[in-house]
Amino acid sequence: MIDIIFYIFMSIGLCFVFLGCLGLLRMPDVYCRLQASTKCVTLGTGSVLLATLIKTGFSAIGMKALVCLVFLFLNSPTAAHALAKAADISGIKVWEKPGDEKIYPAKPRPTVDIDKE
Repeated sequence: MIDIIFYIFMSIGLCFVFLGCLGLLRMPDVYCRLQASTKCVTLGTGSVLLATLIKTGFSAIGMKALVCLVFLFLNSPTAAHALAKAADISGIKVWEKPGDEKIYPAKPRPTVDIDKE
């Protein structure tokens, strides 16, 4: 029974990793790519680490996988948010398809002075 659960979580993790890598190649701008890579790392690698914990139990390897899983779920979204904020502050624009200005009119963006923060 443990082997079946292990293979299920490993398959889920590998699917998320594959789709996240595919998203990195196919997404048009840095914000979409960042979202794809964050899902890839958090859910894909998290599922692989959880499968490792299930397979090995609470041994030394399992405890290392658990610690890595906790740090992964804490740091990956935080790092993605910091990268998105840095991209926004540095002025990287969101990809717009031609014709989107009729559906989504452009809003004025506030200017941020980096030296004051």
